[in-house]
Amino acid sequence: MRVGFQEILFILLMCLLLFGAKRLPEIGRALGKTIKEFKKSIKEIDIEEKKEDPS
Repeated sequence: MRVGFQEILFILLMCLLLFGAKRLPEIGRALGKTIKEFKKSIKEIDIEEKKEDPS
């Protein structure tokens, strides 16, 4: 299933209506920090698993 330009535009407009223009940058920053933290924790888990598995 592919998401086209019209669908993305619709989603962005709905977010703008729901949260307002002032809140969108805050939400974007929070989402970015969350994704960054998630990736960091996955890397740490992979490193720990490699240390435990000597093969």
